Amino acid sequence: MLLPGQSIWCILLPLCMTVCGLEISGDEVICSQGLSDCTMNKVNILVVEDNNAVNVQNLTPSIELCCRDSAPCTICLVIDIEINIHLDKVIEDEGHSGYEEEDYSGETERNSNASVTVCYYALPTLPMCKKVEFTVNHTALTLQNQAKISVKITKPAGVSFSSHVFVYSSTPPMPSREVVAPSLDEVCSQEWKERVEECHVPSLSCVIDQKMNWVELQFGRNKSLPSVCVQYEKNGICQIWNRTTIPLHSVTPCMCLQVWDEDDQRSMRTQSCPFINNTDSLQRSVWQNVSVFVSQGQMNNYHTMLSWNLSAPCRLGGEVWPCQKENSSCCREMKGFRQQLKNGTWRQNSKGHWETIRVFEDIHVQLSTCVMVEVKGMGHELGPFCLKNSLLADNRSRWILLVVGVMLLVCLAVLIFYLLHDFVKKWAWSWHHGGFVKICRKGHMVVLLSPPDEDDGVSESVCQLGSQLFNQGFSVSVDQWSRKEQCTMGPLPWLHSQLLQLKSLGGRVVLVLTRKALERAEEWTHGNKEVIKMKGDKGLPQICSPYSDVFTASLFLIQADKQLGRPGERFLLVKFDSHRSIDRRLPELFQGLPLFQLPSQIQALLSELTMGRTGRQSGRRTRTRWKWSAKTKKGQDQQKASHCKYVGPEKNLEQRL
Repeated sequence: MLLPGQSIWCILLPLCMTVCGLEISGDEVICSQGLSDCTMNKVNILVVEDNNAVNVQNLTPSIELCCRDSAPCTICLVIDIEINIHLDKVIEDEGHSGYEEEDYSGETERNSNASVTVCYYALPTLPMCKKVEFTVNHTALTLQNQAKISVKITKPAGVSFSSHVFVYSSTPPMPSREVVAPSLDEVCSQEWKERVEECHVPSLSCVIDQKMNWVELQFGRNKSLPSVCVQYEKNGICQIWNRTTIPLHSVTPCMCLQVWDEDDQRSMRTQSCPFINNTDSLQRSVWQNVSVFVSQGQMNNYHTMLSWNLSAPCRLGGEVWPCQKENSSCCREMKGFRQQLKNGTWRQNSKGHWETIRVFEDIHVQLSTCVMVEVKGMGHELGPFCLKNSLLADNRSRWILLVVGVMLLVCLAVLIFYLLHDFVKKWAWSWHHGGFVKICRKGHMVVLLSPPDEDDGVSESVCQLGSQLFNQGFSVSVDQWSRKEQCTMGPLPWLHSQLLQLKSLGGRVVLVLTRKALERAEEWTHGNKEVIKMKGDKGLPQICSPYSDVFTASLFLIQADKQLGRPGERFLLVKFDSHRSIDRRLPELFQGLPLFQLPSQIQALLSELTMGRTGRQSGRRTRTRWKWSAKTKKGQDQQKASHCKYVGPEKNLEQRL
């Protein structure tokens, strides 16, 4: 292959090789008559110096294959340089070079040193520069001080097949040229492809195994398996195939295979269509994979049309026509609507099969409208493919989407129920006990009042109960947490301020009972408002709790509620299991108020606080209420307690109290 710019090598190489040819790391330079001692070296592009004595008039780059002996061929960049030498500048430079001048006779030859630099690059690599240094023989120059230099660079950096190479000179007038390397396909189609490593491709042979019902791919080498892709027809989409066998039912006469070595991205691919001559045995795979879909459409002029879509592994020849189905074996053809398959536009779908979409315009479409297909070479017709079958398939798809949607809704409902099962249980409990009530613990207020006991154990139990109610979501106010406000406002005003907040937020006042609380209520009921506590026989005054005044203030409010006929609307009573010694009946003032024993009845207490005023009447009929009454009523109270239902789990209160 003789590329542009190669002529100088053919002419000058025999003449100059013995006098001016020099090979450095595979690179060569050849100078024309008048130039001698030509050498070429790599230089840094940042330190290139201009030589005013030599001008580069023209550059002619070319790409060649360099083949030596039996070694593989490589890419070479050949640059033919035409230069113009200014003898006066060369002599002037030589005179100021610092060397001792010599006298020459008229017959003595005068020689001077000069140089020229050329650079090249192929994107995305950086430029590489070569500096050619030579000696100018003044008397041997011809053609008006003009000369030629040819540079050959073996394996130029960044240059490969199909590369765009840019060549320029660093000396005025700084000409530049572009050359395109031949493609690998072009090189491998020539006679020297055996000597180009990139042209070496794996061999492929296919063996049909009828017994195993597959086609085995054989590559004829022991090294790692090459990459393979499968395509239907030569211009089809090539799909990667990672196995060494192909199922026989998917093999067609138009199937082609591409093979290449994955480890070399620049290597050639070999394409073969080994089944093209097996039409008789493999054509059935094409016919069995023909599918037709029929649908109804509307044209721009509002006339109806019949759309049909035919897909097959290979592009087919034949005809398609509409018909009216009369019975299971007969479909009457509609005259004047036949269409040729080869005249349609074929494209490949996601499966790699070829499909064509066509329409029959201005046709009266009914549910019994069908299409028939005649494939060239098949010998019989395919069909009928009817519109109703397509409609049924469309309806089936809609039903599938509906079922999937319903299943998603069911799964979502189950997930929500799992996350909110406690809330759902409360709604179910509320409905079972008198209808739906508002369940919203957030914002409900609880005012917790301590008994008039100077007992650290009782105070700690009250604080723990307040913390537990706060963790359940209630807005809790405990008299033990508000000592500063009580000292500033007074016990009774503080209690009234809490009741005002309770009225706006909704909630209850919880009064903790102990033996001392019952005694104080009994004495208050009988009018003993000033009681002196004595301790033992010594007659010393007993220190009262700082919360006695708040407890006493609550007794006034309970009495007021009872006089208004609404006992238990704002107040309820609790006692702890640790005070089991309380077995006397409740004072008259506390009778009629709900009483809960903790922690055994904590769930009933939470339900009472949660429902508030709305569910009180229905809840009063079902929750456990501890009546401190005579033994004749104790059995009825126990029976009532056995029918209580609690809302929500509570595991830690018994340990905390």
